[in-house]
Order: sequence, then structure tokens, then C-alpha cells
Amino acid sequence: MTMIQNPVLPGFNPDPSILRVNEDYYIATSTFEWFPGVQIHHSRDLVNWRLLPHPLTRKSQLNMVGNVNSGGIWAPCLSYADGVFYLIFTDVKSRKGAFKDTHNYLCTATDIMGPWSDPIYLNSSGFDPSLFHDEDGSKWLVNMLWDHRKGKNKFAGIVIQEFSVEQQKLVGPVKNIFRGTDLKLTEGPHLYKHNGYYYLMTAEGGTQYEHAVTMARSESLFGPYEVDPTNPILTSSGHPELELQKAGHASLVQTHTGEWYLAHLCGRPVKDNYCNLGRETALQRCEWTEDGWLRLAGGGNTPRLQVEAPDMVPHPFDKVPEKDDFDSQELDVNWSTLRIPAEESWLSLSERPGYLRLRGMESMSSEHRQSLLARRQQHFCCEAETEIEFQPETFQQMAGLTVYYDTEDYVYLRITHDETLGKCLGIIQSKHGQYDELLAKDIPLLDGPCRLKAVIEREWLQFWYFQPQQSEEWIKIGDPIDITHLSDESGDYIKFTGTFIGVCVQDLSGTQKHADFDYFIYKECLSPPENARRVSNQRDGIKV
Repeated sequence: MTMIQNPVLPGFNPDPSILRVNEDYYIATSTFEWFPGVQIHHSRDLVNWRLLPHPLTRKSQLNMVGNVNSGGIWAPCLSYADGVFYLIFTDVKSRKGAFKDTHNYLCTATDIMGPWSDPIYLNSSGFDPSLFHDEDGSKWLVNMLWDHRKGKNKFAGIVIQEFSVEQQKLVGPVKNIFRGTDLKLTEGPHLYKHNGYYYLMTAEGGTQYEHAVTMARSESLFGPYEVDPTNPILTSSGHPELELQKAGHASLVQTHTGEWYLAHLCGRPVKDNYCNLGRETALQRCEWTEDGWLRLAGGGNTPRLQVEAPDMVPHPFDKVPEKDDFDSQELDVNWSTLRIPAEESWLSLSERPGYLRLRGMESMSSEHRQSLLARRQQHFCCEAETEIEFQPETFQQMAGLTVYYDTEDYVYLRITHDETLGKCLGIIQSKHGQYDELLAKDIPLLDGPCRLKAVIEREWLQFWYFQPQQSEEWIKIGDPIDITHLSDESGDYIKFTGTFIGVCVQDLSGTQKHADFDYFIYKECLSPPENARRVSNQRDGIKV
């Protein structure tokens, strides 16, 4: 029996919206402040998944300059009707305090690979928008309603309004069709039609450890909605022993073989309640009861690590290469930039063929224009390596390898210039917004290329460096660093993304000093930090 191994989309891939078109399956997930916007994965068997080109790739589609941490793209919804793919999403501009500025948009494409249209503005009344295509051809937008008033329920219910394809806008009255259950924090709505009922699936309990999936149904689109008597239909709450925590925010699909699956958000703690990989996507097999309610196959309402796969021919995809030599003229689809697109003004794969050239821009604290290229951490134990050529002339110029959560939480192995040491290497960190550079004493470097490595084992990070001009082996720099602060749960406010690993350059003098990167390696690693030297040394004949 073929099994689905959860999570099917490891690493930062939250708020899944699953869609079937004929025998192809797609999952769209949130990307928050990372560009390009919205990840779409594709499968032919629900077991094997590959990342497709992103739909939101242009400034005209998505402008996130100045967006707050954990703002940007929230909870996309992917749907299909009449030969057209519909992508609904929220661009969150502010999220702290009483108010939330949550603008909802629609883009379309006739091919999942694009091109996707420029966005149509829909509304700003709340987040988690979803488009429902009814059997009569009408289309309806649902989203949660945000109420900023003191003493009110902030999550004020699920509202619905018709979308006119002809007028390309929302039309008609707005109706509040569901005010939630006792679990509260009602969000993430999706509507389905099955056996004469409209089913409204919502996420409740908040996207942390009380998260849950709830269901209600009605014979009318506008309600009243009868609440499932056994809600929640999926949750990890109250089960700290489960590896998949935070189960919630789900969407439903029926396979072309007649089977039912629920795609849902989950998180896997690396230690205590810290989820450094962010919120991920898992699948659960479902079935309908005789009285018309959705249940997990096999009983219960808790998520499983392994789930029986549908009756389909296996369809594996090529593995993602561990090494990017930057030989292509286009960035690999697994790379992301922070808030802004990868433009020639600051990122080039052609100025020096075979190298990634980054021109330094703003600081690691900037929510506007950072010169940073990174990919998701997808394994508890992993290592990343790069080779950099950089000749800083001032302490305001820096470049190197970063393990990054957001502008307030990161660890950075950076090359810079010191008036006494000259070119040097050291570690800086921001923890809950507090800057620190005492993690390791700066080390003088010789001119020429330098290799940098990060080795992560769950909550521990160890940096290494190697310069063939001065050593025959990799050298550890600093002690192991506790990186539990690179997680959703760390700090005094809720965060929503996940850890990235990548390369970056800063030039705070404003001259756009550049650094060249020869390659980047990301791979799963089963060894502890003390054995971090082995792979690259063996590959390059360096003495261990």
C-alpha cells in the first residue's frame, strides 16, 4: 500500500488551498513578505509534489515595499472554472494593534504556469478570502470580517458577496453568514457543495496550538448554517504527543478516483513549542458519514504522519538539486527575495557568468529594500554552504551567509571591514530586535574567495569557514547558537513565516558595493555540528 508521508510540503508552506483540475492537483500556500508571491505545488498522485513557477512575479501584481514582518500574502485561494484559474489572496499592510489593513485581490490565468493577470481589487474588510463557484455559474467571495472596535469580537464572522465576471468586481449586498463556534477566532473559510448541502469549512482557535478545522452546513448559500455536532473535525489541541501540531486551516478535494482528502496547516516543534520550520502542509484522508458529515478516515480527529494514498499510478518528480552553480540566466524557482523582485539593479546572473552578483542595499532591519536571496529551511537537520568573493572597504559594507526569520530575528555570518583588522569575518545576531555582535570574535581574512557554511541540528546552529590560502580544513567559528528565536513562537507577538537560509549584501554607505557568490548548497544533514566539515572537504580534496 502506497502511503502519503506528512508533511507533504515541509518547511514554510502554510494555509493550503488544494485544487484538482482533471487528473492534476495543485496546492497554493502563503508566502507573506517573501517575493515572488504565492507558492503553487503540483502533483499527479498526492504523494509526490513539485514547486511550479510563482504566479505573482511583477511589481504590478504585488508591491510589498514597506510591508510589516509577517504581512504580505496571506491565505491564497486557488480555484478553477470555465477554463480559467482564479487566484484570490490578501496583501496585509499592517497587523499590529487594533487595526489590520488587509487588501484582497483576484488574479487569473488560463494556464497554471502563467502568465497571470494583474490583480483586480476586491475588498479590504478582512483576510482569508476564498472564491466559491456555484453550480449555476455564479461566483461568491467569502472572507472573515475584522472588527477593530474595543470590546467586540475581532473575528466577527464570515461574510459573503457575489463576484461579477462581467463587471470584474464584487456586486450586491454583503451578508454575514456564520459567526463561528465556541472555539472562536473564526477564519480561513471555504465553501463546498455536496449532496444538496452547502458546506462551510473554517479555521478556528487561532493558528497556534489550539488551531482546529470546523464544519457547518446549510441548504441555502446564505444560511442558516448548522454546526457539525462533533466539531472540530481536525485538531492537534490537547495532544502534545503528536508530531504534527497546530492542525487547522484546511481545504478539501475529491480525487478523480472518487476519494476525499483534506489539505491542512501543521507545525512540527524542534524543541518545546518552537517551530523553526514554520507552518507546513499535510494531507489527511477523509470520508462522508451516512448523515452527511465529513470525518477523517479511520476515525478520530487528530492528524496522522502517514496516510493511505489514493488509488493512482505513482508519479514521482526529479529531486531538487542540492547545489545551485548559478550557471542559468534565471533564478531557480526555490529562491525567494525579501519584499521586492529580483531585478538587475541589485541582482545579476549575467554580469559575471557562473556567479550570483548581489549589490548591497539597505540594512537587515529594513522593511523596504534588502539585497537578500534565500530559500526555505525544510529539514530539522541541514547544512548550507556558499563561496563568496567580497572586498569591503568600510564597516558599513557586509556580505555573507544568513539564517533568517525576519528583520528582528536572524543570525548572520558576515564579511566586513574593520579599521584595525582589515577584511574580517564574524557573526552578528538580532534576537527579538536586539542587535548583538559578541557571538564570536572577528577573524582577519585574506583576499580572495572564502567558503561559508551553516550546519543546523534542530535548535542549534554552528557556523564554519574555509580559506585555502590560510588553512587545509574547515574552521569552526563561534560556539553553537540556539536559534529557537527563529520561530513563530518566539518574541512578544505572533509571527507567521519560517526560517530561510541564504546570502545577502549590505552597503550602508549607499555605494552598492557588490559581492559574488560562486554556488550555494542546501542539503539535509543527519550528522551533528561537530562533523560538519565532511561533505565539502571530501568533494574538493581538502584535508579533514
